[in-house]
Amino acid sequence: MKKVLILTNSLNGLYSFRRELIEALVNDGYEVFISSPGSLKSSYFQKLRCRLIETAIGRRGTNPVADLHLLIKYIKIIKMVRPDIVLSYTIKPNVYGGIACKLLKTPYFATVTGLGTSIMNKGVLRRISLFLYKIGLGKASRVFFQNDANRKLFIEKRIIDRNKTRLTPGSGVNLDDHCFESYPEQDGKLSFLFIGRIMKDKGVDELLKAAQIVKSKHPNSEFHLVGEPEEDYERELRFLEKKGVIYYHGYQENVHSFIKDCHAIINPSYHEGMSNVLLEAAATGRPVLASNVPGCKETFEEGITGLGFEARNIDSLVAAILKFIQLPYEEKERMGVAGRRKMEQEFDRNLVVRAYLEEIKEITGR
Repeated sequence: MKKVLILTNSLNGLYSFRRELIEALVNDGYEVFISSPGSLKSSYFQKLRCRLIETAIGRRGTNPVADLHLLIKYIKIIKMVRPDIVLSYTIKPNVYGGIACKLLKTPYFATVTGLGTSIMNKGVLRRISLFLYKIGLGKASRVFFQNDANRKLFIEKRIIDRNKTRLTPGSGVNLDDHCFESYPEQDGKLSFLFIGRIMKDKGVDELLKAAQIVKSKHPNSEFHLVGEPEEDYERELRFLEKKGVIYYHGYQENVHSFIKDCHAIINPSYHEGMSNVLLEAAATGRPVLASNVPGCKETFEEGITGLGFEARNIDSLVAAILKFIQLPYEEKERMGVAGRRKMEQEFDRNLVVRAYLEEIKEITGR
C-alpha cells in the first residue's frame, strides 16, 4: 500500500476541513498516518483505519527548544513511516515538516491556509517567519494556496517557484453539512452573527464598537458572537452582554444552527487564508458582510451575495451594516440564494479534494 503521512497542529481542523480528502485516500487504498496533538476527534480517524501518532505542537509563539524537538520528532516519524508523500498544514508543520522531508529526501506537499499575524504585521517576526518558510518550503513538490495574494507574496519573496504552486478555493465547503436553509421569517428583528476566535486580528474591536453604534440606531438589531477568546476580551464581552448590546455564546462545536437563525454573517477580519465561516454561511443561504481583504473578498459578490467594507475601519463597517438593514427583506433573501449558488459553482469541497488527489496520484504513481 502507498503511504500518506499528514502533519497538522489540530485534529479538529483536519476533521472540519479535510476529512473528505482523508476518506477519499483511504477508499483509494492508501495507508494514512496522521501526526497531530491528541483530540476528541481521534476516534473518528481511528474508525477510518488511520494510524495516529500523537505529537505535541505549541500553536502560538516560537520557542527554539520546542521547535527543535518538533523537527527531531518529525524526522523520527518520517523514518518510521517511510511515506510515499507527506502533506502538511499550518506554519509549524509546514516549516519543520518541510525541513525534515528535505533532509530525508521525502516528497511533500504543504498547504498555506493563511499568513498569520507574524507575517501580516511587519517587523522582525515577519522576516523570521518568511525566512523559516523559505527553508521549509524550498524543496516542496507542491505548495497549495487558498488565495492568490498569499501565493503572489511567496513567489515575490522567492520562497517557492510559481510552477510548484497550486491555487484552491480555500478548503472548500461541504454542501451537505452546510445545507441551504430558508431565510428567517420577518419578525421585526435582524440578527447578525460573528463566528471565530475572539482576538484583535479578527476585527473584534471594530465589531464590538460597531455593534454599540448600530444598536443605538436600531434597537431591534441583534449581534451574536460565537467563539473562544484567545485574548483578554472576556470582561468586555460580559459587560456588553449585560448591557444588551451583544449575545456571547462562547465556543460551540456545531455552528450550523447559529448560522440558520441569523440574517447575515459578519467577518471583519484583518487577514484570512480563505474564511471557512463565510463559505459555510453562504452555503447555508446567508448574506455575507466581510472585510475587503484577500481570503474574504473572494467569498462574495458585492451587492449580489453580500457587502464589503474596509478592514480596521469602524465607520466603514457601520455603514455596511446600516446599508444591509435598509435593504428590503426580499433583497436580503435573494442575496442568500445567490450566495448558495456561488458556493455550489465555485467552492464545493469536492473540487479541493480532486485537486489534492490529482497531485498525490502523480507523485505516488497511482
